[in-house]
Amino acid sequence: MTPEWRPSPNFGDRKDGAVPQLVVLHYTAMESCEAACRTLCNPDNEVSAHYLIGEDGAVIQLVAEDKRAWHAGAGTWQGRGDVNSRSIGIEMSNTGFAPFPAALMDSLETVLKGIMARWDISPSGVIAHSDFAPGRKIDPGRRFDWQRLARQGLAIWPDGLQKVEADLDRFVVAATAFGYPEDADTETLLASFRLRFNPTAEGAVTERDVAMAEALTREFGIDRTGAGA
Repeated sequence: MTPEWRPSPNFGDRKDGAVPQLVVLHYTAMESCEAACRTLCNPDNEVSAHYLIGEDGAVIQLVAEDKRAWHAGAGTWQGRGDVNSRSIGIEMSNTGFAPFPAALMDSLETVLKGIMARWDISPSGVIAHSDFAPGRKIDPGRRFDWQRLARQGLAIWPDGLQKVEADLDRFVVAATAFGYPEDADTETLLASFRLRFNPTAEGAVTERDVAMAEALTREFGIDRTGAGA
C-alpha cells in the first residue's frame, strides 16, 4: 500500500533522540476525511498525525514517520510523558458515534503491520489516545474493535482472567502498573480503562474490570523504572 502524500507543516524533530515505541490511535471527530485533512494540514491549528485513514480505506500520510507529529498532547503512558516524541499517530475518519467501516479497518491493519515491522513495536505498544490522557480524550472510543486488532497480533487483549473481587483499590493498582497514569482520579481511570477493555460496563468497578486489569499487568505491565514486570 502506497499512501497518498499530503504534507502537513505541523511537525518537528523527535526530542532527545527518541524513536517510535508506540502507535496511538485516534478518531477525527469530524464529518469527513477531507475536513479532517484540512484541519491537520492547517498551520494555525498546530495539530497533525502521521497518517489519516478515510472511511473508504484511503490512506493519507501527513508527516514522515521519523518526525514528531503533534497528535498526542499532554499525558503519560507507563510513567513517561512526551508521547509525541515516542509515538506514531494514526487518525481514523470517524465521528465517534458510528462503527468503524471494514475498509477503514482493513487499511489500518495494513498500515500497522508496516509501522510495527519498521520500528520493532510490539502489540502492547499500540494504544488509545484515551489510555494516556484519561478524562481529556476518549478516542478511539467504545465503537472501536480492539479485539479484531488483537486477533491479528496488532494490539493486545487480556486473556486468562482469574476470579477476583470487585475491589476498586485493587483495580487502580493493576491499571497503573499496566501503564495508565497514576495521577488520574479513580473514576476517570476506570472510565478510560472501560473505553478500551470493558465498554459495556457501567457504575461501580466490577469483577471483570479488576480481572482484566490484573491479566494485563501480569503479561504486559511494567515497573516505574521501565523494566518489564
